[in-house]
Amino acid sequence: MIPGGLQSGLIALVPMRHHSERVPGKNYRRMAGKPLYAHILETLLSCPAITQIAVDTDSPMVLDGIAADYPQVVLIDRPLSLRGDEIPMNEILLHDAGVLPSEFYLQTHSTNPLLRSDTVSRAVEAFLETYPAHDALFSVTRLQKRLWDAAGRPVNHDPAILLRTQELPPLFEENSCLYIFEREGFLARRNRLASRPRMFEIPAMEALDIDEESDFSMVEALMAMRIAAGQERNAP
Repeated sequence: MIPGGLQSGLIALVPMRHHSERVPGKNYRRMAGKPLYAHILETLLSCPAITQIAVDTDSPMVLDGIAADYPQVVLIDRPLSLRGDEIPMNEILLHDAGVLPSEFYLQTHSTNPLLRSDTVSRAVEAFLETYPAHDALFSVTRLQKRLWDAAGRPVNHDPAILLRTQELPPLFEENSCLYIFEREGFLARRNRLASRPRMFEIPAMEALDIDEESDFSMVEALMAMRIAAGQERNAP
C-alpha cells in the first residue's frame, strides 16, 4: 500500500456496455472462437506490469462469461445512473476509481482486440519513464496524408508544393486504444488526460476499432490471419 490507503501499482479498467446500436452484442459476440472481450483480457493478463484487471459492465452475458472463464478479473456492475448512451467515459472511470483506489490506471476497450501485449507493456514503460513530468499517456496513430478541413483549406500541406506523403509533417489521431493516468491528476481534472499527457504511437493495425459491422468482419479476418501465422511459426 502507498500513503492514503491506495493500492500501489497499475489497475487496468475495461468498460464494456451490453447494448451496442451499430454492432449488436459486439462486446460478447464471438470472434475467432472466443467472445470479443476475451482477446483484450488475455492481452492484459500477459502484461506483468498490470497488477489487477477490472471490467465495468452492465451486461449479464459479460458478467457471467468472465466470472466463469477469467475468475482473476474483478467485475464492477455498472450502476443504473451510468448506463445511458450519453454518459461520458470519464464519469464511468471516476466511479471505477472510487471502487478500486490505485496509484495508476490503464484504460482500454474490448473493441480493439488486435492490440498486442508487448505494445501495452511498452506504453506502460514509456509512461513510467517520464512520470511525473507527464501525468498521463494516450495512444495515437500517425497520419501522413494530405488533409483538408471542412472549409476546403489544407491542414498539413501546401497544394502548390506536391511533397510525397511520407515527407509531410505527421499529424496524430487519438485512437482511444490506451490511456494511462495517475489518480491524483485524474481526480483533480475529472479527465483521463490529466494535465500533462504524453502521446504514444502504436501501429495502425493494432489500433483498428470495431465501430461498424464491416469493422467486425475486417478485424475478424485479420485475427484469423494472425492466429494462423502463429500456428505456422510454432509448427514442428
